[in-house]
Formats: sequence, structure tokens, C-alpha cells
Amino acid sequence: MKFNFTERKINISDAVRAYAEKKLSKLDRYFKNEANTNVTVGQQNGKVWIEVTVKYDGTLFRASQRGDDLKSLIDIVQVTIDRQIRKNKTRLEKRFREGSIKFDMDSDFEVKIPEEEFELVRRKKFPIKPMAVEEAILQMNLLDHKFFVFRDMETEAFCVVYKRNDGGYGLIESDDE
Repeated sequence: MKFNFTERKINISDAVRAYAEKKLSKLDRYFKNEANTNVTVGQQNGKVWIEVTVKYDGTLFRASQRGDDLKSLIDIVQVTIDRQIRKNKTRLEKRFREGSIKFDMDSDFEVKIPEEEFELVRRKKFPIKPMAVEEAILQMNLLDHKFFVFRDMETEAFCVVYKRNDGGYGLIESDDE
């Protein structure tokens, strides 16, 4: 597993970094090939937060937590990603090439979660107008939505602006090459 650490308004010690690598390396047992793991740690309003994203074969597994103790947050995000993989075991096996993800886990620890169906309850079509990011945020706020899809005026890429939990805004851009 390859690790990439990013620190935001905080410096983490080598001991915490080693602890994170040790705990998150436990997820490596699911992957036949090497997975890339991005660990972002930050501090905001007196609390520390961690966001872990594991990328494997085009699929992203992500967990984030906020609290006081960084080591306990690392434990929680590791368990969260582990649970995501276990819960979606059947779907992941179908999506990945056969044998590229391993599920030879201890049967004592196996958690049986019933497979849920994805129910599409509404389909909507609308024209996607070219606009600036600021205009898209304004439109999203006027509609009182949590996200808004638009085409960037400058790059012609499909984009999504969304309201973040910390009160800011995020932008997702398509990577059409």
C-alpha cells in the first residue's frame, strides 16, 4: 500500500504517521495489487480531523472523522473503510476482475449484512447551461439544494458544486481528456 500524507494547519509526528500506516495497512489484505492511500489530517476550531481515501483499480473508499485524539480517529476510519468493503463484498467482486480483490477473511469475524438493492425513485432531465462557478453556487443557494450540476464556461467540463459540512463549497470537475 502506498501512502501519501497531507497536513493542514497541523504537524503530525513520525509516531502518529507510523501508527496510521500500520493500522491502514490492514486493509491491504483485500487487494491483490497495490492500493494508493491518501491520508489528510487537519485541525479546525480546536478539533483534529482525518480523511482517508483508498484508491484501488478505479474505485474509491473514503472515510473521515473529527475529534480530539488522532490515534482513535485513525482506528475509526480504518474500521469504517473495512466495513464498507465487507458490506459491498459481492458488488466489488463483480466489478473488479476476478481474483483482483481477496476475501479470504477469518470466518469468525465475518459480518453477514443483507445485500441491499439500489432503488431509483426519481429520474430528472434538465438542460445544463454553461456558467461560472460563482453563478452555479448562487443558483444552488437560490434553489436551496445541496449540489448543482453545470458546465464550466471556461473549460466546457461538466462540474458539480456542493455545500460542505464545514460551511464552505466544493467543486467536482470531470476529467475529460
